[in-house]
Amino acid sequence: MPSRFTAESLTTNDTSHWLDDSEQVERRPGMGWTSRAFAGFIDIFFPPACAACGAVTSGPESFCLGCELDLERLPEQHCLRCSEPGSFERGHCPRCELRPPPFARAFAPFLHQGPIARAIHQFKYEDHPELAPTLAALLAREARAFIDAAPGILCAIPLHRNRLRRRQYDQAQLLVQQLAHQTRRTAADCLRRIRNTRRQVGLTETQREQNVAGCFEACGDWSGKSVLLLDDVFTTGATARTAASVLRAAGAAEIQVLAIARAFSQT
Repeated sequence: MPSRFTAESLTTNDTSHWLDDSEQVERRPGMGWTSRAFAGFIDIFFPPACAACGAVTSGPESFCLGCELDLERLPEQHCLRCSEPGSFERGHCPRCELRPPPFARAFAPFLHQGPIARAIHQFKYEDHPELAPTLAALLAREARAFIDAAPGILCAIPLHRNRLRRRQYDQAQLLVQQLAHQTRRTAADCLRRIRNTRRQVGLTETQREQNVAGCFEACGDWSGKSVLLLDDVFTTGATARTAASVLRAAGAAEIQVLAIARAFSQT
């Protein structure tokens, strides 16, 4: 797993080669013969389980067959800027037409419902940080074309320290670290959340924007750098807009956004 960097200590990673599934297992630090044997022993008593329903799976698959079949991917017809599902006359949803976002594009491979929504909920709220490698591998596979063309610097949309203290882990940071490792990119601390906010669930679009206004600050100078922001769910984009605006003010040349799932929103 790569170390995280600030703007001042950023180094360049080779992003042209990704780890394949076998390398993700074989290249784990300290994974010699004894470690692999122990891992096999553990699998006997704690076999791989579906990230959504917990059913035992036959291998390293993210989901059991039933949940895999129930996954709903982002429709081919969606906003070219923010991936809002739907068919739009000019390619962009009304929100992006009226108020172009400060990020170049946003993408999520799944709709936020069914098994993927259950997996994200377990990862985020039910104390399952061990799902980070599974969800990162799923994201790397399903969003590969997007990631290949995206910036090589990955940045999480971070939690406030108070929420981090209660949850004991930052799910977006874990996801960034795992995705950076699996795609051989750089995980960076670009942002910090300086104001605690309410959960966005259940808020109107205006309330969401007010809730996150002024809640981030940039960590250092990002002049001329391009950044890929990562979060678990993208809904109206209020949080992503705020985070991207802060990075643009810190000199970032381009911001793109990637999430695991895209929720339908009112436009």
